[in-house]
Amino acid sequence: MAGKFEVYSDKAGKFRFRLKASNGQVVATGEAYETKTAAKAGCEGVQRAANGAQIVETDA
Repeated sequence: MAGKFEVYSDKAGKFRFRLKASNGQVVATGEAYETKTAAKAGCEGVQRAANGAQIVETDA
């Protein structure tokens, strides 16, 4: 089973997303969005950015 994005409403009434691995572990979370549509667009942005993204090491 593939991972999945979950869009949810936080305690402040904003919309957020989390990316869960196939084992149910949260591997990424998104910022707060004003609308559910904006949160879904955030998920799509992560999908586009991650497609073919390189892994780089930094000293920070």
